Amino acid sequence: MRFLPVGDSMTIGATGDFTWRYRLWQHLDAVCPGSYEIVGPRTTLYDPGADAPLSHAYADPSFPPAARRHLAGWGEGWLHMAPVIADAVREAEADVLLVSLGLIDLGFYTDAEQTAANARAFIGAARTANPRVRMVLLPVIPNIRAESDAPFAASCARFNDLLARAVTDLDTPASPLLLAPAPPGYDIHTDTYDGTHPGPTGEHLLAATFADTLHRAWGVGGPYAQQHAEPVSA
Repeated sequence: MRFLPVGDSMTIGATGDFTWRYRLWQHLDAVCPGSYEIVGPRTTLYDPGADAPLSHAYADPSFPPAARRHLAGWGEGWLHMAPVIADAVREAEADVLLVSLGLIDLGFYTDAEQTAANARAFIGAARTANPRVRMVLLPVIPNIRAESDAPFAASCARFNDLLARAVTDLDTPASPLLLAPAPPGYDIHTDTYDGTHPGPTGEHLLAATFADTLHRAWGVGGPYAQQHAEPVSA
């Protein structure tokens, strides 16, 4: 299977991060070596100093260049990815999209209904490139703004309801959609470094929710191994 991670700042990561993409690569390499590939048009991290995605300084420099591939961007959401996903799927020959989007949309660009409409457009566009593409979609997960801004928290909850409805409406046998659960036990005070962006434990939890969803629904790989989930630096 050819996995394409799609996301915003929580997925691209910044200089010095491991990223949940790295944690998922570790997991896939352990449970299904040689039977998968990570694909996508980008490989870099976001460089805060340059305010651009120019960094190659992953926390583990042995992270293989081919496994670093993704379609993620700091400050990018469904609004930005819907117009480019078809080309990315086509060029990468992606089979499975692992998508974590929505927070940046709701925070800066679109309301819940508009964001959900862009998610539906994204799904439709991806299918024009591969009518049998599969997708695992993560809802907006807990974040620091939602903790202190009740209207924003309500907008996140409303979008998550609309995303769940979109998955139900658009799921097909040929191109199945899965709604991943928010990572169980995710705590923004211990699993992020700023209330939004995952630290090491948060990276493990995000990787686990994708890995476990893939395994439970489609028998891909195996459960996220307990040893991966230990709060270690690597």
